[in-house]
Amino acid sequence: MITLIAEKPAVAKDIARILGVSNKKDGYMEGNGYIVTWAFGHLAVLAPPEMYGITGIPIIPETFRLVSRREKTANGYVADKSALKQLKVIKSAFERSESLIVATDSGREGELIFRNIYKLLDCDKPFSRLWISSLTDKSITEGLNNLKPGNDYDSLYFAAEARAQADWLIGMNASRALAMITGDNNNSLGRVQTPTLAMVCARYEENRIFKPVPYWVFKAGIEKDGIVVHLTAKEKADNKAQAAELFNRLNKDAVIRITKVEQKETAQESPLLYDLTSLQQDANRRHGFSAEQTLAVAQKLYEAKLISYPRTGSRYISEDVFAEIPALITSLQNHPKFSSYVSEMNTKKLNKRSVDDEKIADHHALITTGNLPSQLTADERTVYDMIAGRMLEAFSSRCVKDVLVIQAESGSGMLFETKGSTVREAGWRGVFNMEEEKQEDETSQPLPTLREGEQFEMRCANMLEKQTKPKPLYTEGTLLAAMEHAGRELDSEEQREAIAGSGIGTPATRAAVIETLFKRGYMERDRKNLTPTEKGLQLYHAVKSLQIANAALTGDWESKLVKIEKDPSFREVFAEEIREYTKRVVDEISSLKIIDSSQKLICPKCKTGKLTHYANVTKCSDMSCNLAIFKTMCGKRLTEQQIVELVQKGKTGFIKGFKGKQGKSFDASLRFNDDFKVVFEFATVQKNTKK
Repeated sequence: MITLIAEKPAVAKDIARILGVSNKKDGYMEGNGYIVTWAFGHLAVLAPPEMYGITGIPIIPETFRLVSRREKTANGYVADKSALKQLKVIKSAFERSESLIVATDSGREGELIFRNIYKLLDCDKPFSRLWISSLTDKSITEGLNNLKPGNDYDSLYFAAEARAQADWLIGMNASRALAMITGDNNNSLGRVQTPTLAMVCARYEENRIFKPVPYWVFKAGIEKDGIVVHLTAKEKADNKAQAAELFNRLNKDAVIRITKVEQKETAQESPLLYDLTSLQQDANRRHGFSAEQTLAVAQKLYEAKLISYPRTGSRYISEDVFAEIPALITSLQNHPKFSSYVSEMNTKKLNKRSVDDEKIADHHALITTGNLPSQLTADERTVYDMIAGRMLEAFSSRCVKDVLVIQAESGSGMLFETKGSTVREAGWRGVFNMEEEKQEDETSQPLPTLREGEQFEMRCANMLEKQTKPKPLYTEGTLLAAMEHAGRELDSEEQREAIAGSGIGTPATRAAVIETLFKRGYMERDRKNLTPTEKGLQLYHAVKSLQIANAALTGDWESKLVKIEKDPSFREVFAEEIREYTKRVVDEISSLKIIDSSQKLICPKCKTGKLTHYANVTKCSDMSCNLAIFKTMCGKRLTEQQIVELVQKGKTGFIKGFKGKQGKSFDASLRFNDDFKVVFEFATVQKNTKK
């Protein structure tokens, strides 16, 4: 007897049908020499802290234990009855079999799901691996005929195990340390979660305190052959006086002379195929889907045998998969949205930009399977069409445009420029008939024929006042991109290089991390934008300078997990790093002083926000207010009583022991100035005078 274990019942039933197993039982199927059973995700998990008998923190077990999945109840976490029941079924199947076939999802988490069950049940039966990238009958059959030795995936399991243990150590210990100093058990910190929250909060604060700076641009108009051409001056003004001077100069000009006419051909390469992260980004930007929603829909399409494995981090396919692409494209011949494009595409040579054997890890990029969808929900249709359309785009020719650049000069010497473009060959842009996102001064309207040296009467002149803009708030799409490329915004070039290409989290886990931030009440959606809650901002200010919020360090660990997949011996080095790091994190968090003052202080500046005490600053909860009282001034640490006095009375009593820049001590009161900045107020000294 051979037992095959899948990750979900639906997948198990498909494989059972191909194996000729039809006798249905409670929790498994049997027949034709096989038992086919399934997990429900992670049935076996790392044991909770209380099971190690360690008091206090940090909790660092010498050896990690596995237990059946837990569920939260009013009385705490208890064993999940459905998990216990299915584990009993799996144990019986394992005991009745001579060997096993692992058919959990072909990836890091799928490997961990099986291995944890295997270890928890203390099984020693030999096992083989079914490794496939789609659930079509053809793919399953070929996979069953080419089973891989189970130990070929040991290194993948070691990386998955290292990731799980690292997340447990950091998450459990950091969250408990935070709970001890805040008294709030609904706080949590995590290896990926906290740096992600830090990115959202930092962008939010940067956006809210940004002060726009005005500047002025100038435009002039000329006409030829009935077409008005709008030219933009290269020079901008930074103040009103300069703007008025330049505009007066421009108004006095009667003619504009064409100084340069340059026409060139530009080509836009077709986009790469989707991986999960890029699919989630586009689905959020174009359709407003959350990352979790996109993943859930893609998983359903995968289980319906319509697309390849969705949790992929690659945007490339191999040469042997490329051989199947013409047939997959032809299968879209009857698709209502793509049929006419496919007819044209079948006569052309396919673009191989997305074909590279060396850029594929566990799974290739997302593609369709050739099975035609019949009944899909609106969301499923949207995601399927995105993947199918991107497949057509990726293998289409480049988009070719003719770009015309016109430069001109006014009589007073002001330089102008404009650009225009026309599409000569739509190429891949013809799939969705999408217009590219145009630059502010670029138009797709053809410009009239202009020649160098021609002069034109200036028909109009305009001066436009504009303002600089802050970096936009994160959306789920842009946050996913920031997580994927976490090092790009780091100040240190050394840190950027250290985590180049790794980011934080994985394509399969980023959506879950974002959802955790919502569930914890740290972040919320404001239409498409992501904004931190007051609770999230409080946590951010408490930990932003700590290692737990360090995106560079987290990104470096992601690269080390990949290294473990290549060199399993490295896992001991990684494990020791995580243990030492956990100790430092607990020490850092335990030393924080986050005071929830019993006196609920209302902000004296905005009159609506509440003041919150952090380790080094007291701040208003309303970020647009931006009131901040730093707890250390000129070497003197202020007491909570002094801060309360300052807030309630606008001024403190006399405080002794400040130190100036030269190290000399001085005494002063503190008060708010007209802008609610904290300033010193010195005592008035009266001198005796003689008549």
